[in-house]
Amino acid sequence: QSMPPKKKAAGSEEVPLSARFGRVKNTLKMGLVGLPNVGKSSLFNLLTRQAVAAENYPFCTIDPSEAKCPVPDQRFQFLVDLWKPPSVVPAVLSVWDIAGIIKGASEGAGLGNAFLSHIASVDGIFHVLRAFEDDAIVHVDDSVDPIRDLETIQSELCLKDIQSLEKTLADKTAAVRKEKGLGRSAEVTLPEHFQTTFDKVKALLEANKAVSTGEFTNIEVEIVKEEFNLITTKPIIYVINLSKRDFVRKRNKWLGKIGDWVKAHGGGLCIPFSVEFEEELFGLKDYPDQQKAFLDECTADAAAVGLTGPQFKAKSILPRIIKTGYKQLNLINFLTAGEKEVKAWTVFKGALAPQAAGVIHTDFERGFIKAEVASFDDFKALHGGVASMAKLKEAGKYRQEGKTYVMQDGDIVLFQFNVTGAKKK
Repeated sequence: QSMPPKKKAAGSEEVPLSARFGRVKNTLKMGLVGLPNVGKSSLFNLLTRQAVAAENYPFCTIDPSEAKCPVPDQRFQFLVDLWKPPSVVPAVLSVWDIAGIIKGASEGAGLGNAFLSHIASVDGIFHVLRAFEDDAIVHVDDSVDPIRDLETIQSELCLKDIQSLEKTLADKTAAVRKEKGLGRSAEVTLPEHFQTTFDKVKALLEANKAVSTGEFTNIEVEIVKEEFNLITTKPIIYVINLSKRDFVRKRNKWLGKIGDWVKAHGGGLCIPFSVEFEEELFGLKDYPDQQKAFLDECTADAAAVGLTGPQFKAKSILPRIIKTGYKQLNLINFLTAGEKEVKAWTVFKGALAPQAAGVIHTDFERGFIKAEVASFDDFKALHGGVASMAKLKEAGKYRQEGKTYVMQDGDIVLFQFNVTGAKKK
């Protein structure tokens, strides 16, 4: 059972396997997905501090709500505290709240088809699971069973992908038939790599496994990206909603079973959290003393069952959820800092300096000359308490990089560019 995730971790290092299939863009988004009444909209409200319908009623969020979540970053905060500029702009993770799907959604049950098309439009998925008992909050299937819920969502996503796959096959067959001038009854031979990729993808989906967990050659990855429009190629983070008591004490009868299911289905990240805990904590945000007392009380409850040490100190899990989503989308950030503004900019991992410059303004990419770069770690070690690069220049740690420089997470950058009147093509 533990073999697939080990293989995955070794093969991908820090990059998730699903990143192979991702769009190479700087404006990627995560979707909150799950059955009705598992805590999706409540989590969304907490993540974004925006009011979204979160009534206790299935299908209350028919249209997806999108919002920008600031990505917690100590490096960014360090520069803000040093420069103290009037304008402060953190990196953001775009998150959509997608209304709950139910069994049969791939056939249009509930409002299934609309929801599944919304899932198709995001780049990664936070799959919210309910592992808490509460008679006041109705479960769509009348009882709490996160393994059943996992099977429901997984099978609906796989069924939807099989439908998409069959349509792609029909379209490809028709295109080849037309290209070769074959009649409708004539047998069509599809390109070899297309057929082998199709067979491999279909076998995974029929086994109720996400396509992202499969082994593919580079050619097959390109075919999946270019030819197939699939949902299960996206990274999935399992966010497990516990009661406050279970969250504080790190105990819940479902956690081990959920972990086993995830391993058996190709592996993935699981993050236990508690809407109940987070809402109570957030509700005290204007009362720091009461908030501290609440956290101290929760930490004491954990200590009472033998959980002591910094890892058991009660704290919000929301920053971890946001940062994990950002990393799973294969995004990094670079920083610009000055008297007027400190800003964190989002780029995809592997972006070259001119592409990063283009995130600030298209003219910066078009007229790129060079990037003046310092790593954050070098800056922190050498700046000497001054909001300036002078000390780094003295130490030879303020570099000039050209068009082939691959941006690194946490780079502090100043771009030099020149744009003439005539646009270059």
